[in-house]
Amino acid sequence: MSPELVTVVTFGLLFGLVAIGIPLAFATLATAIVIGFTMFGPQSTIIIASRIYDNANNYVLITVPLFIIMGILLERGGIAARIFSVLHLWTARLPGGMAIGVVLAGSLMAAMVGVVGAEIITLGLVALPTMLKRGYNKKIALGTIIAAGSLGAMIPPSLVLVFYALIANVSIAELYAAALLPGLLLALLYAIYIFIRCVIDPSLAPPPPAEELNLPLKDKILMAKDLFLPMAVVFAVLGSLYFGIATPTESAAIGVAGALVAIWINGKFRLSDMRDIVLESGRAIGPVMWIFFGATAFVGIYTFTGGITYLTNLIAGLPLPPIGILIVMQIILILLGLPLDWIGIALLTMPVFVPVIKQLGYDPLWFGVLFCINMQIGYLSPPFGPSSFYLKSVAPPEVSLQDILKSVWPFMGLQLLGLIIVMMFPEIALWLPSLMR
Repeated sequence: MSPELVTVVTFGLLFGLVAIGIPLAFATLATAIVIGFTMFGPQSTIIIASRIYDNANNYVLITVPLFIIMGILLERGGIAARIFSVLHLWTARLPGGMAIGVVLAGSLMAAMVGVVGAEIITLGLVALPTMLKRGYNKKIALGTIIAAGSLGAMIPPSLVLVFYALIANVSIAELYAAALLPGLLLALLYAIYIFIRCVIDPSLAPPPPAEELNLPLKDKILMAKDLFLPMAVVFAVLGSLYFGIATPTESAAIGVAGALVAIWINGKFRLSDMRDIVLESGRAIGPVMWIFFGATAFVGIYTFTGGITYLTNLIAGLPLPPIGILIVMQIILILLGLPLDWIGIALLTMPVFVPVIKQLGYDPLWFGVLFCINMQIGYLSPPFGPSSFYLKSVAPPEVSLQDILKSVWPFMGLQLLGLIIVMMFPEIALWLPSLMR
């Protein structure tokens, strides 16, 4: 078959299987087997097995379960709850102070956890009941928690960054550095939006009780000691990576060790919990790895058919300037984010997009940051954005899924604005990596 026909048949079969409810991991693997048998016969199973085996042996993959275990340890140790309880007092006097505190807490938690689901569930349990009880506008409260929790897809040690680095063959340390400032930019946009909305309409965010407003500075400083442990874990993980002390896998192991020390100091360490923590991390990593292996097989077979080369040449040959091709890629990623999971999108599109990006003269680190912002938009995008379902699982009964879905639109607009800003000013992403070099 010609590459054009192979492409139509391959993606038609894949999306057909996904449409009838087959999980993406098994849909990609089944498509790889069917196309492989059709094109190359039974020996194609050797190609599939060897490709999966080679990728499973990648040493960097160990970082994924280690970062997940670190996040679960910090969440179970009560570290996340303390972060919010401290930060919202420091922002209490600002319009929308508690919501801005949620954004700050989400940013710090993202630097510790790197798992969006864990962040949103924790913020939903800790912050949402208090915000609703104090009369915060429901859309502001829900949207803030979802947007702040989704920063885990952007701020290192994000798992999205790990998988992009593996696929694009770029340095994880440099990619972490590239994503840091754009991640903080998104957090700043969220905080500015909340502040302006609450200045225009103070009824959206009633002021806190007098005892919080009048809390002495000395007491706030004393409470800030609770931030020392999470900040120490963040510095241990990212500092060891940025300064070249440890590899990504070693820095993830340092993070797990730091989290164990933190919860031990916090008085929350119990050996009886370790079994549950390992099982919970296994349940979190299992689906991700199955999708990784299925998509790996799919991309391997599709590459052997000449499809990857065909799509790369097709996109690079579009009658558009380089920035026009880049915009087309962003639109494709946003549309794919509606029905598909981020890891499936990464494994299906990056083998095609990254060679085009290099051919156009763009930096793949910068494109990795753009990809992560797109995946953040995908986390929020109705009707299948997983962030909404994470929050619904812990929201009070009076909060409906419709309420949550309606609350995300302004924050999706802010994410799109952040995407445009980073596209217009690549130095935001590339400045820190240049210092590392």
